[in-house]
Amino acid sequence: MQGAEAPPHLTVSPLPVIGRTPGARRATGIALAYAVEDAEITGSDRFSLILVDAEGEELQRLGSFDEDDVVAVWRDIAARAGLARMIVREDGVRVPVTEQLGRVILGRVRIRRRHAGLGGRRPRFLTRRKTGRLPARPQIFRGENEIIART
Repeated sequence: MQGAEAPPHLTVSPLPVIGRTPGARRATGIALAYAVEDAEITGSDRFSLILVDAEGEELQRLGSFDEDDVVAVWRDIAARAGLARMIVREDGVRVPVTEQLGRVILGRVRIRRRHAGLGGRRPRFLTRRKTGRLPARPQIFRGENEIIART
């Protein structure tokens, strides 16, 4: 056949494939680690975030963060992606911060509201004010066509 195109030749990417696609490695946690090399270069404390798979192997290292921003970014990525938060100790062991099943974090339950026993109370800012009451003999106007009489 003349003019027929050859099928495209696919090559394997040297970049790591992470996610839910077939053949990709799936991240199960995000670890917070001290970046020694970056700290020596900049002269200040620097941290990096590491994506970790189910076996505990490093998938990808994410940036170099300042100590003021790293905890907020770490918590945000873990919450949005449903990843377990971990810390890399000085000896290189990754330790989970919280126990987690998928996106559900296990642990003690915090009760955020008070019990219903205090529910009938008036709010604090209303305790100084008196409730509205009708007078003993209310004035009743009859025989008028308008609510506001005009003279």
